[in-house]
Amino acid sequence: MSPLSITVLAFSMSADACAAAMARGATTKPSFLQAAKGGLVFGIIETVTPLLGWMLGLAASAYITAIDHWIAFGLLSLVGGKMALNAGQRLVARGSVDETDTDEVVSKHKGMLALILTAFATSIDAAAVGVTLAFVDVNIVSVALAIGLTTFVLATGGLMIGKIVGVKFGPVVELIGGLGLMAIGTGILLDHTGILA
Repeated sequence: MSPLSITVLAFSMSADACAAAMARGATTKPSFLQAAKGGLVFGIIETVTPLLGWMLGLAASAYITAIDHWIAFGLLSLVGGKMALNAGQRLVARGSVDETDTDEVVSKHKGMLALILTAFATSIDAAAVGVTLAFVDVNIVSVALAIGLTTFVLATGGLMIGKIVGVKFGPVVELIGGLGLMAIGTGILLDHTGILA
């Protein structure tokens, strides 16, 4: 996987967390230190879940080598498409959006447990993407660290920005992330089928 693909992947996987963090920031109004702690929670969880998904994919890869590129394409397109669709629906409904309209994964409670649950909810997609990484030539530790670090930065920023702009830009971030994942999935499919050769 090229450095450009890793960069796009890291930003795409961080999009859900950033959007959720912005929504959470709109309701909790955190200080910088609180935002950094929240970003760290998002970052750690987003580092671990792709590794878990990768291990699962690696265990199954021996049985599905002939179609692994189709699985990677399908999962990335599904996850990316879901993100883009959710973002599109929120953008269409923007007229009725206010600062209390947060994503479903954002709990109304403001404690650390709610933050951790939010981070896990947004990292489910990262686990699915981790499965696809077992089918491509990639240093999984580097990719997981890139995803985690990017998530930490974007989630911290999202928590801080959220208290200023509310949830208005969350759907845009999520839409860009979804399109990025679909582009990576298409690239894997084209590369493995020899179309790009």
